[in-house]
Order: sequence, then structure tokens, then C-alpha cells
Amino acid sequence: MKKVLVTGGCGLIGQHICSGLLKKGFEVIAADKEEGMYNSGKLNYTFVQCEAADKNTYAQIFEDYDIEIVIHAACTVDNDLGPIIEEKQMSASKQCDKFIYRYAMTTESIKKFIFISTDKVYDFPKTREPLREDADIKTTSNYAIMKYESEKALISEMQHHRDVMVCIIRVSPVYTFNFIDNLVAKITDPKDGSKFVYGKGQYGFQFCCVHNLVDFILCFVKNADDMQYAGIYNVCDKLLTTAADIISFMRENHSLGTVLQKTGSGGGALTKIKGIFGGNKEEKTNYRYLDMSKVENNNMLDNTKAKKLTNFRWDIHNTK
Repeated sequence: MKKVLVTGGCGLIGQHICSGLLKKGFEVIAADKEEGMYNSGKLNYTFVQCEAADKNTYAQIFEDYDIEIVIHAACTVDNDLGPIIEEKQMSASKQCDKFIYRYAMTTESIKKFIFISTDKVYDFPKTREPLREDADIKTTSNYAIMKYESEKALISEMQHHRDVMVCIIRVSPVYTFNFIDNLVAKITDPKDGSKFVYGKGQYGFQFCCVHNLVDFILCFVKNADDMQYAGIYNVCDKLLTTAADIISFMRENHSLGTVLQKTGSGGGALTKIKGIFGGNKEEKTNYRYLDMSKVENNNMLDNTKAKKLTNFRWDIHNTK
């Protein structure tokens, strides 16, 4: 039975990863600052309590278990951090990465290392071309900076240990049936917190159902059998989720108050309201800040590479 270490294993993303691994017959060691009940008591599941920067506890984990696979989900914004990323979180993430990478790359039993990053590292263009894994990088938020630094540190460490198969996942903002924060942020005016839609809400956003992310990870863990699978992967839903989709989903399944409809005359409808969102310094720190200047482009990630391993079957209409 293969042993898998999941850092941040009790957060939103981590708990679902652990659950999926357990169903597939893996032994799971979940490390996190607080124990969650999602997988507590399940067979072949072990929880180890430790802070992200707790070097000694992680050293003990690697010593006590013959870990073959590491899934590094700690310091993920929807896992154990809030939407506001500050210097202390960025510093803790950097410390955690340094020793996790070193332990993993120097432990003889480790075969695969999976790191969860973010699509926020990309420079989203003004065109509508899908973004491939080799697209330009532009880290404009604290979270993007933190994750891209983690990516670079992993790649640097990997150069000295080429026998470990490394996978970097650039995932879009996630959601489940009950975790809706990222969805709601896209219909929320960042100035006053009111809910709104522009026109008929046919502009879209790239999201990733957590179950699509878990499916990809499980397929990589089970089926990536040689070094050609190592590298960076975009992971997201097949299609964009429109503002209209979000409003319908919220009205059918959750509470949703008044939604204002913003309209304008003439062409370039969304351009009419771009200016009212500019100049807010919170954009640099708030992961969920709504940047209307990017909405018209309907940017999508190109997840063709990831589709070679799994079929992204979940979306806002069938999520659980």
C-alpha cells in the first residue's frame, strides 16, 4: 500500500484529496495545523498536527513513514488561508517550501511530488487566446507572488534530484456545492459589497470544481508512469462559468439577496463600468478581488495537457 503525505490535508482542497486517495487504496498521512473531521476515523488515514513552518514535525513524518508521494497543498488560499495574503503568510510559505522540498528530494522512497499552484501567476492577455503552460507570467497579487516563488524554489531543488517526478498544478479558483466564496466574489461589487450583474451576465470566469482537481491528482498519482509526465499542468473546468450561471446556481441552492442589473447604452457594454473599480490597493492582497478590466476577454486556460490524464467532468451544474 503506497503512502502519501498531503500537506494542508485538512483544508478544503486537502480533505478532498485525502478522501479520494483513501478510496483508491492509498495510505494517507495528512499534516495540518488543525484536525478536520472530514476523514477522521477512516481506515489507513493518519493525521499529524503541525504548523506549515514546523520543520521538526515534518522531519519526523519523513523519518517515520516510507512516503512515496508528496502532495503539497499547504499554504493554499482556499485551504488554510483567507483571501487576504500578507507578508507573514508569504514568509511562512517560503520557510515551509524550503524544508519540504529538501526532505522530499533527499528521501529515497519518494517517487512523485505534486505541488498546487495557481493560474493567478499568468499575465492574462487582452486577447481571448487560451493560456498554455508556457504563457507569459505576471504576478500582480501577493498570492500569485507567493505561489510563483514556491514554483521556482521547487524547480531549483528538482534540478539536483531528477529521479523524482514533479508535477506543478496551476489551478483556477475552486468551488464545491457548499464552498461558494470564489463564485460569489464574481458577482460582488468590490466597492460596496452589493451583488450585481452586467447586462444578461454572459461574460465568464475560469473556475475549477474541486472534484476536477482531485480527479486529475488521482490520475497523475496512479497513471503517470514515466518522466514524460513531469512538468506544469493547467487544471480547470472545461468551460467558463458565466455570471448568469453563478446567479442561477445561488438562487437554486443557496440564499441570494437583491442582484442589481447594471446596463449601459451603445457598444462596449462592460467598458462602461471598468473605471469604477480601479485604484483599489486591496487588489494586490485580496485573492478574490474582482478586476472588471479582464472580464471582456473571457480568458480561458488551455488544459489540453491535463486532459491526456483525465476528463474534466464536473462543473457548476453537477458539483457536489
